[in-house]
Amino acid sequence: MNKIELLAPAGDLEKLKFALHYGADAVYIGGQIFGLRAAAKNFSFEDMKTGIAYAHERGRKVYLTLNIIPHNNDIEQLKAYIDVVRELKPDAVILSDPGTLMYVRELMPEMEIHLSTQANNTNYMSARFWHQQGVKRVILARELSFEEIAGIRENTPETLSLEAFVHGAMCISYSGRCLLSNYLNGRDANRGACSQPCRWQYHLMEQTRPNEYYPVVETEEGTFFFNSKDLCMIEHIPELIHSGLDSLKIEGRMKSVYYVANIIRAYREAIDTYYRDPDGFVYNPKWFEDIRKASHREFTKGFYYHKPTQLDQLYSSSSYIREYDFIGIVTDYNPETKMATVEQRNHFKLGDFVEVMGPNYFEKTFTIDAIYNEDGTAVDRAPHAQQILKIPMPFAVAPLDILRKPKEVPNE
Repeated sequence: MNKIELLAPAGDLEKLKFALHYGADAVYIGGQIFGLRAAAKNFSFEDMKTGIAYAHERGRKVYLTLNIIPHNNDIEQLKAYIDVVRELKPDAVILSDPGTLMYVRELMPEMEIHLSTQANNTNYMSARFWHQQGVKRVILARELSFEEIAGIRENTPETLSLEAFVHGAMCISYSGRCLLSNYLNGRDANRGACSQPCRWQYHLMEQTRPNEYYPVVETEEGTFFFNSKDLCMIEHIPELIHSGLDSLKIEGRMKSVYYVANIIRAYREAIDTYYRDPDGFVYNPKWFEDIRKASHREFTKGFYYHKPTQLDQLYSSSSYIREYDFIGIVTDYNPETKMATVEQRNHFKLGDFVEVMGPNYFEKTFTIDAIYNEDGTAVDRAPHAQQILKIPMPFAVAPLDILRKPKEVPNE
């Protein structure tokens, strides 16, 4: 069988490299205009050129987002932008607007086009329509069940590829078509500037009926009744592979390098384990445990098995669960001295219990018993962001391995 694609978010060039290193088959990126994640660092044209070349050298793909819902003044900028994109040669562009599609087909007829989830594709007739307009892949609406996805696959040509989100933040609005941010503070979610008011704290009150209450679960601080749990489908890899999907998409262009590496690492292992022995596949709870070591909310299965209920919402808090700190990246390792060079990302000190994560293994653990700065002077802690340090390791590590520290040290 053709192996299903694992598609990773890449909010900047560093995240692109980590996503590919930890097992993504492809990444999706945004430029500094025309994408729906304006708050992410995003890619300059030079970074796009570097990132696309980096991916292609490794046999991987890069998809570029052009998926804002444009107004007239956006269209006026689009031609110049497309002129540059044509030279960069991404593997596809992701868009949602019919006018943008017409412009891309006119100015880049050779470019593969993917239809964004923002286009709300929920049925096979709509998918057929977009395929006839030149769309190679439809990124399905998040509001679909496995049964509905199978129905779309059965009633569309094999030449049409299907993609769906399987992990990450969920949106309160239909496939991200939200006006709440624009209404409350003038930041247009459909043009890349969402302020995520669905995560804010609210009180529900009807002024003329002070003794009549809506059945909303709340705490003394208020309630978060727009706030969805995060999607996580790591427990359902066989179902995803046999669903008719061609690509499994991870949300998170605004998340950290550590988040991207950790989530991709777990899904890569789960997918590869299935393909090695489909009949003998056994789900490993370790994959889910590892996913929980990245910042997350409580989890839901979204719409895959049923329409979400109150059990899929978070009423008490919009905060993330953070049980581990991402503390460093290995940049070099000397096998003779068994000394790793580490770029610090969060504070750590002597005596800290640390896990090391690489693309081909889950954690190896050790306790830091020595730290040296760049000139070889022994220090007792690493307080400075991106400080370069040397740490003796009881096992071999490699560049781009990640160091993380549990907030609570596990019992021996």
